[in-house]
Amino acid sequence: MGILKEFKEFAIRGNVVDLAVAVIIGGAFGKIVTSFVEDIVMPALGAITGGVSFTDLKCVISKATPEAAEVAIYYGKFIQSIFDFAIVAFAIFMAVKGINSMKKAEAEAPAALTADQTLLTEIRDLLSKK
Repeated sequence: MGILKEFKEFAIRGNVVDLAVAVIIGGAFGKIVTSFVEDIVMPALGAITGGVSFTDLKCVISKATPEAAEVAIYYGKFIQSIFDFAIVAFAIFMAVKGINSMKKAEAEAPAALTADQTLLTEIRDLLSKK
């Protein structure tokens, strides 16, 4: 029974739950970015470069025959993956930068005084007037 108790403590610990949520959101975010790159960025880039579809770019090593399929290096798909990575990395960088600036602003904001601190401040002010 000790192992189940340890596993329960491990599974409900905040870091594990946070990590699970981050992985799920990250997967969904990755799909959004992939769609953005494939459906918006790459067609626009293809139009700029004369109608070239990057996913179709390949270097054929051996052509298809009735007995064997075509063997090719699809470097266009690799270029698209590089765009995906660059956009995801930039978006994550901007998100982390925003979170860090919010944490910094929160840390710089003075904490509210407790009732005791307020009372002591009032007493200090009264004593300094005399």
